[in-house]
Amino acid sequence: MIERARGAKEHELYAIPANASGSHTESAHDSHSSRAPRDGGAYGYGDDASDGASIVHPTAERYAQYTGLKGVYYNPVVQVWFLGFVCFMGPGLFNALTGLGGGGQLDSTTNSNANSALYATFAVAAFFAGSINNVLGSRLTLLIGSTGYALYIGSYLAYNIHRDAGGFVIGAGAVLGICAGLLWTAQGSLMLAYPTEDQKGKFIGIFWSIFNLGGVVGAAVSLGNNFHNTVISNGTYIGFLVLTGIGVLIPLLMADPRKMIRSDGTRVVTPRHPSWKTEFYGLWYTLRTDPSIILLFPMFFASNWFYTWQFSDYNGALFTIRARALNNLVYWLSQIVGSVSIGFLLDQRGLSRRFRAFSGWCVLMVMVFVVHIWAFFYQRDYTRDTVSDKIDIHQRPYVSRLWFYIFCGLLDAMWQTTAYWFMGAMSNDPAKLANFSGFYKSLQSAGAAGIWRADAVKLPFMNIFISTWVLLVAGLVFALPMIHMRVKDTSEDTDETL
Repeated sequence: MIERARGAKEHELYAIPANASGSHTESAHDSHSSRAPRDGGAYGYGDDASDGASIVHPTAERYAQYTGLKGVYYNPVVQVWFLGFVCFMGPGLFNALTGLGGGGQLDSTTNSNANSALYATFAVAAFFAGSINNVLGSRLTLLIGSTGYALYIGSYLAYNIHRDAGGFVIGAGAVLGICAGLLWTAQGSLMLAYPTEDQKGKFIGIFWSIFNLGGVVGAAVSLGNNFHNTVISNGTYIGFLVLTGIGVLIPLLMADPRKMIRSDGTRVVTPRHPSWKTEFYGLWYTLRTDPSIILLFPMFFASNWFYTWQFSDYNGALFTIRARALNNLVYWLSQIVGSVSIGFLLDQRGLSRRFRAFSGWCVLMVMVFVVHIWAFFYQRDYTRDTVSDKIDIHQRPYVSRLWFYIFCGLLDAMWQTTAYWFMGAMSNDPAKLANFSGFYKSLQSAGAAGIWRADAVKLPFMNIFISTWVLLVAGLVFALPMIHMRVKDTSEDTDETL
């Protein structure tokens, strides 16, 4: 009853007639109340639950768009830009640092252990981060999450100055795992809640492009600062630290999601703020009402696994510092191309959504085999024991290996963008999407924690490479029946009971 009253109160606060006569169409609350399954009422779901946080139906009330500066500020596209720059300054620069191989260090052991600690805590934090996001709100969750990146970058500056600070780096990695779980879950919920049905691929593409600019800018800075160096300079870490500090402040500038209006006049639906008991129950309830999400778990698990081989066992193992920096730059540039191109395919309105889903799946499968067949011919020629002379940018073997790394970046962006699109195709409910995003980040981090630790204990390069290839193929194979069963031409209203 409290939730129902809260939904009615929000309706009073934000109901703005869309037509001159002041008449209203059917409210989202009334429409959904008649459809919700009679299930889970004791926990605030189903028949006895408020529908204030459910999706807006085709018959939902339309609201007048903001005008003037408010119209710009509350525009969903503008807010996605804000969201993108939060991740530009935090995860983007983290990617630039990690993409150097070994965090820019000559010995990657400390970096691998820090990443293992990071993803281990990330796996736990992300699993419940959807519930935390629903309680604290997306802006506060983003703010807390972004602070971990500044701490982590600072730890590498300390390590570059004092070589006995390796424990600090590993501890900062563990703290960042908790913060990153919060940040990415809030990001996923907002990014999937702001667009209309036919804009999801576009919004994901916009976000991913801005986010990856962080990797591009960070890689460009590290290339310029270290072009004539054999080790990464303190100035590179200081520059990264200043930028991540700025990123912590950006969530304070973002709009209240409850006041946002989509381009079709429907209001963005914000997550509810019920009790912790209800939210933890919501994780199980999501699995019970949408068990097909389990078929995406292998895809989620594989989605960070390949970074270990790409960053440390290929880029970090084979190249000089400046070659690693240049590889890093083109890798993140190619990610922008990859995310925009797959987003364009997934948003082709002239094609049915099911056809787009299967097309995206086929593109990923082709890219997985192209990249890994190509990689195999490089990996078979070196091991941990035989790597000695590093390849520099002026040497003949460098060009083909640079092109290969571009394709690695394309595959990464396409994989992540398509995974988000699959989740968005399954639901429009922000609370459910927050839990989907939490599952995604939790599982991908569990996989990453394991493979980074394997790298730290010097598992053979070929073993790590083969496991990467197998997991990516398995992720797509398991995702195929989910696409067949759950991806429809529009998200089902009756699914939205959270």
